[in-house]
Amino acid sequence: MKNSEIHFTVELDNQNVPDKIHWSATDNPNEGINDTRAIAIAVWDHYHRGTLKIDLWTKEMEVFEMKRFYIEIMSGIADTLLTATNDRTMADSIEGLCETLSKKLDEEMKAAK
Repeated sequence: MKNSEIHFTVELDNQNVPDKIHWSATDNPNEGINDTRAIAIAVWDHYHRGTLKIDLWTKEMEVFEMKRFYIEIMSGIADTLLTATNDRTMADSIEGLCETLSKKLDEEMKAAK
């Protein structure tokens, strides 16, 4: 049986705020440790039938980047939901929300310039 591993290393400042985030994965096509400004991890807790989440971001993560990050996560969730459950109605609803939020974000970014 093959094992695949994903590792995260988070450097914290003296206030325990993430300063740097690095990740590596055995099946990553980009070899070596990679840095990132944000991670979002969700794990299904089948014992308690709920989701456990870890969301971390560095001080360098800009607000517009954070909003785009979460819009793209939700869009990916729509794709995964469709593949896993074949529920097109729910997937399309999530994707529709992502399109609305993406347009709103684009307007916010234009207004900020």
